Amino acid sequence: MRTTVLTTGALAALCLLAPASAAHPASSAPPASEALSASPVSPAPAVRPGRAAPPPRLGSCAPGELCLWAKPGFAGARHVHELSGTDIESCVPLPAGGGAQALANRTGRPVTAYQSAECAETGEFDTYPGGGTWVPQTPYRVRAFKVWEN
Repeated sequence: MRTTVLTTGALAALCLLAPASAAHPASSAPPASEALSASPVSPAPAVRPGRAAPPPRLGSCAPGELCLWAKPGFAGARHVHELSGTDIESCVPLPAGGGAQALANRTGRPVTAYQSAECAETGEFDTYPGGGTWVPQTPYRVRAFKVWEN
C-alpha cells in the first residue's frame, strides 16, 4: 500500500490551482482541512536537531551507582561503585590489569574518568554528568575515576 502525505504548503498550492467549482462538489471527498484531521497516517515523532536516539540496550545500573564494564557495549565484567564507599574528590583506581570501556554514571554527581590509574591529567580524561549518563564505548580504557561535589 502506498500512502502520500502532503504538507500544508503543498495542500494550499493545490487548492489555489483547482477551479472553484471543482473545489467541493457534493459527492467528492471532504475539504482538505477535514481530510488532514481524518488522515489515517500518523505524524512522525518530533526529533530534536543534534540529538541522537538512545542506545537500544543499556547496561544494568541502579540510581546512585557508578557502573563500569570491561568491554564496550556494556559487556564483560561489571564493577559497581556507590557514594557510600567512595571518597569524594579522591582518585579511585580500578583493579590492575583491567579497566573499563563502557560506563554509566547514575551517582547524581559529576564523575571524571581517567586513562591514567593515578588520575594524572597527562593522559586522557573526561567528566560525565551524574544525572544518568550512559557511555557505551569510552574513547580510551578507563583505569581510574574521581567523584566530585555538585
